[in-house]
Amino acid sequence: MKINLVSLLLITALTAGVNAQQSPGKDHAKLSISCKTCHTCDVPKKDEPCLVQCPREKIVTIYQKPEQTPELIIMDQILDRYGPVYFSHKLHAQMSVMSGGCENCHHHNTSGPILQCNSCHELSRKREDVSLPDLKGAYHRQCMDCHREWSHKTGCNSCHELKKDFKDTKQDDIHKKYLGKDHPVILEPSHISYETNSDKGKLVTFYHDDHTKKFGLACAGCHKQETCAKCHDVNKKFNGKVKSANINRTFEEQHKNCISCHKDDKCSSCHSETKLEPFDHTINARWALGKYHERLSCAKCHGSKLPYKKIDNACLSCHKDWNKENFKHSVTGLILDETHLELGCEDCHSNNNYALKPNCSGCHDNYVYPKQKPGKLVNK
Repeated sequence: MKINLVSLLLITALTAGVNAQQSPGKDHAKLSISCKTCHTCDVPKKDEPCLVQCPREKIVTIYQKPEQTPELIIMDQILDRYGPVYFSHKLHAQMSVMSGGCENCHHHNTSGPILQCNSCHELSRKREDVSLPDLKGAYHRQCMDCHREWSHKTGCNSCHELKKDFKDTKQDDIHKKYLGKDHPVILEPSHISYETNSDKGKLVTFYHDDHTKKFGLACAGCHKQETCAKCHDVNKKFNGKVKSANINRTFEEQHKNCISCHKDDKCSSCHSETKLEPFDHTINARWALGKYHERLSCAKCHGSKLPYKKIDNACLSCHKDWNKENFKHSVTGLILDETHLELGCEDCHSNNNYALKPNCSGCHDNYVYPKQKPGKLVNK
């Protein structure tokens, strides 16, 4: 069976004059739409239909962890020449984390139970609203892009098996194939170095750990709308050290994942003739983190909004509410004696600048910290 291209179309109101509500059974040639309503290229083909992206605005969905979802879903609502399709849901849910999550498929859902596809997509091809795909079209539109890139083929037998060849014994084999299976753990690189042809520097060093562990970026923030082939394509050999940048991409395409945070940075921040070092707060921010600040996440001081903005490194900008009543001095490793316990912070810390060592001259002559201490040291 040849795939009916019409079954793949998502008719969208992207061009002026499109009447989304049409009478059932109307031929496309008689509708007030153009080819560019559904296709991005001039000559769409079966293998490359150039379908426009689904404009999923106002996405409402709920999130469940992959292990909370069904392992296997049997799609048997559309049966003609073919038997049911067995969909390994949990495996796909685990993979979807890298490219947007649940809303890739559940792109409009209530805050309650997960809705089935046929809650919105009708079984019948003849429908009032042609801007909403029928169930068969929705299934194919949802699956074809990834499967085309993954297997480089879109024949019906990639997912379907003829009814006459389908036997009950195969159901047990299919269940065993998918039940209890998990996607392998994704091994994240600590860094990737890209070779480029830029005159700003031939080498770009990307520290993955910096972005995920230090800066707290979520995977889907960069790996949006990516497919399995991004990691699994055997033609993309990578030894974990140096990777050639795609020189056929435009400047915007090459920098789209980075520019939102690095738009104000100089090219030399990333481009160099040699491998750059990981982010170091002392060097890159010109402010050394003490033993207390280095334990904090970046967002604790800079807020959760990216890109991080430069902040005032004066202690009072964050610690303006410190006083002798609410600050437990022993966390510094020094328990104040009774005399100093009654003093205000500013009596020892001039201008409440805790970055400088305490100043004893306000009360004592010839006393210098840490030679003389206002208490006893403790193990923290």
